[in-house]
Amino acid sequence: MDGRPWRASFALAGPAGEPVDLARAFRSHGLASLPPMRLDEETDTLEATLPVRGYAPRTVLIRADGSGAGLADVLGPAPEAEEGERILRSVRHVLRLDEDLSPFYGLAAGDPELAWATRGAGRMIRGATVFEEVVKTICTTNCAWSATTRMIGALVEHLGERAVGAPRTGTLGRAFPTPEAMARAGEDFYGDVVRAGYRGRYLLSLSRSVVEGALDLEALDTPAEVLPDEELERRLLALPGVGPYAAAHVMMMLGRYSRLILDSWTRPTYARLAGKEEVSDGEIVERFSPYGRYAGLAFWLYLTRGWIEEPEKPVPSTP
Repeated sequence: MDGRPWRASFALAGPAGEPVDLARAFRSHGLASLPPMRLDEETDTLEATLPVRGYAPRTVLIRADGSGAGLADVLGPAPEAEEGERILRSVRHVLRLDEDLSPFYGLAAGDPELAWATRGAGRMIRGATVFEEVVKTICTTNCAWSATTRMIGALVEHLGERAVGAPRTGTLGRAFPTPEAMARAGEDFYGDVVRAGYRGRYLLSLSRSVVEGALDLEALDTPAEVLPDEELERRLLALPGVGPYAAAHVMMMLGRYSRLILDSWTRPTYARLAGKEEVSDGEIVERFSPYGRYAGLAFWLYLTRGWIEEPEKPVPSTP
């Protein structure tokens, strides 16, 4: 072996040939920067430690190669053939490469304030499982971002399974903890180590329900034709610690964009960008209603366009 990581390439295009902007995807939302992921903004490389069914977790470095393709470098020894295929499937899942966004782009193309998104924005980085999405979302409720970072970091560091070749301590190279690992942790762990406050009992209850078979969160990741948005929202709202904001957030992570995430950050941010002192929820909903099932995605992209610096347009020369 020459010591180089095992590498796979993939096309930066969706099912309908629509473009995929990896830089935009990497910065699509804050949870994409939390363990078991880490973004190197200087090199535009996303590091993700992913579970691999039947194998130990593996850490993957994902980036664009500059010529229209994406690269996934797997750290550690080269995986077996089947293992490599499963790793690449996990990468595609995390990047939402198999989601057809062409209908959304068709709508955005006619909107002067969102036409820019058709250049490849809109793919929301997601976790490896629905369980991960729900846990992370609960850890964003009613707290500062620093508290969310602390809670997720503690869960991954102390309960996450180590990837091949990962350091023995810290969050790097550890997958997001399984429901089994979180269910085994006692109440003191959530209080003293994670310092989750009242969320601790929600996280413990959620994990135990999954382990006991009373709750199948992964079944929620299914097409709208099978599980309509209304029913998905109802099931999410029935989970411990999940209210309207959290339900809308998890739905967006699952590729269901009909709900708008309306909270203490999105409301004033929209008002500022719209040049108004304040706006009602009804006004925001009306603005994005033409997008139908993509209303929440359009709203989010409207708010987050400035999260990545865009190249300046060349100034036309004077004849």
